[in-house]
Amino acid sequence: MTTRGVHPTYEPQSSAPSQGVGRRVLAAAALAATVPYLALKAAWLSGSRIGIPDGSVLLEAGLFLTVANAVTLAMDAAVIVLVLVLTRPWGLRTPAWMLTVPVFTATGLLTPILLGFPGQLLVRALGFGPGPDEAAAREPFLDSWVFSVVYTGFTVQGLALAGLFVPYARRRWGRRWQGVVGERLPSPTGVVAAAAASGALALGALFLYWAFGGTAGLSAERAEAYTVESAVGSVAHATCALAAGVGTLLLTRGRTLRARWPLGLTWVGAAATLAWGAWMLIASLGPQVDGGEAPSTAGQLIYAGQVITGALATAVLTRFLISRRAS
Repeated sequence: MTTRGVHPTYEPQSSAPSQGVGRRVLAAAALAATVPYLALKAAWLSGSRIGIPDGSVLLEAGLFLTVANAVTLAMDAAVIVLVLVLTRPWGLRTPAWMLTVPVFTATGLLTPILLGFPGQLLVRALGFGPGPDEAAAREPFLDSWVFSVVYTGFTVQGLALAGLFVPYARRRWGRRWQGVVGERLPSPTGVVAAAAASGALALGALFLYWAFGGTAGLSAERAEAYTVESAVGSVAHATCALAAGVGTLLLTRGRTLRARWPLGLTWVGAAATLAWGAWMLIASLGPQVDGGEAPSTAGQLIYAGQVITGALATAVLTRFLISRRAS
């Protein structure tokens, strides 16, 4: 007998040739996509100035930037380990937290890029990007090709890892998202979900306000740097925050909705809101490696709000998954 609308665990036919070929293609794509970023970071750590134009503040890099490069190199190298865990037989025996924590973090950091970067390429192709004069007036930081190569790699990584993780998770934890949402979660969890949804609504409204040219909460320099491309990025973050809020409410209220949809919304939205908020908050507390103006106090409070909102939504997600474990 099952509860909360959960059906018996489904074990896919792992021997199907098409799945094996598809998995190998995705694994190869994910591994190949790490090469440009790892190569650039390794080159910079060894003293190369490839992709760094004359006059860039990166040429005066201090200890903070060196540590940042080393940390981000290690983070991208972790993708190689994730690919192995998701594709090798021993990966199914990996302790759950050792896999879900890095996958959750990767989901959070890559999702806004997956949503925003293609949109930025589109608006640029339509002629809404910065013109040559505007681009030339900017302080030199990195050659434009660096961003294209790196973010294309991140996009491929995100898509490939998602394609590998979903069937892995279905095989290992499929019971957790089968069936309907089911019974309402306890009222304390509902309070947490309401707080997460309120924070998500406020963040979503703020990001959309920025997307349409609003400047409240922004430093003067960032407000002046507004472009259609930055607006697309703000829309991506608004989408993630709102997804977290909607997902948490659906998980706690108890309905006949298929569980996979609110679970997916909450996982992606909470991860993106928490990870990017933490990333930006940490970056704001250190020296500004791009030579720009430090974020305002209001901006730092907004980053902290992202962290809190993402953490609350993550707590609801965790509580829901725990309730399914005993089903």
